[in-house]
Amino acid sequence: MTASSSSRGAGRQSLVEGEFVFTAEDFRHIAQTLHSHAGIALNEGKAALVYSRLAKRLRVLGLQSFRDYCALVEGLDGVDERQAMTAALTTNVTRFFREPHHFEHLRDQVMPGLAERARRGERIRMWSAACSNGQEPYSMAMTVLSVLPEAVDLDVRILATDIDPNMVAEGHAGVYSEEILDAAPPMLRHRFFDKAPAHGRDCLSANAALRQLVTFKELNLIGDWPMRHKFDVIFCRNVVIYFDDATQERIWKRFTPLMAPGGTLYIGHSERVSGPAMAQLRTSGLTTYQLAT
Repeated sequence: MTASSSSRGAGRQSLVEGEFVFTAEDFRHIAQTLHSHAGIALNEGKAALVYSRLAKRLRVLGLQSFRDYCALVEGLDGVDERQAMTAALTTNVTRFFREPHHFEHLRDQVMPGLAERARRGERIRMWSAACSNGQEPYSMAMTVLSVLPEAVDLDVRILATDIDPNMVAEGHAGVYSEEILDAAPPMLRHRFFDKAPAHGRDCLSANAALRQLVTFKELNLIGDWPMRHKFDVIFCRNVVIYFDDATQERIWKRFTPLMAPGGTLYIGHSERVSGPAMAQLRTSGLTTYQLAT
């Protein structure tokens, strides 16, 4: 700890040694704010991670202490910084066709029936409920188009939402390095991504078909959900695990009224549906659930 930080924090015990004093009280304030804003639960074992990520925000803002930072994010003018704090503390781990068994299930078990309905003129809707920078919804779109090539000309659309506006913007841009796209099946990658020389010689851009199929929006899973129509497929993977048990149960319960009869819910490999939703969902595959009809 530096002399300056030590003098500023005289009498306050820091959880982490570093440039700024970071007390247990500071941690509790940040954890409570993050929980109320995003539903994410933090325990004190994450103190070093919180410090390392938010110390950068203190430097950017020109603040002298975590106490000042807490006052900012809790204040009436702290809306933007609460969003920035959430983005800093959220781990956006994603990749194309992550947990491939879900996309195989979507292609082989779900899409044939949905394709028939779409060709009859019915409305088909899917939702990527924690889309990060777009790799999941574009994987969904490629899977849809591999079974239903004319999907963009039918009433088929994918909603992609995330709490982090930076991730939503990246998804909307739809530009990725070739290295990132190595996770996608080569045939689909070549079919649905074009060279993007304006972004660098090793970048690829989602083509028109993918862009027409996917719409990106900012949405907080513990906030208001403005959607009025039901979804045939929902992907909500590897995000609810960061919530406490009560919040997880509320999220699962909120999904079921938005699922069409027989609709499918895909969740992360470490997650399990819990609470009242269990009475309405039945297992139809590995971490895959179907709304009982």
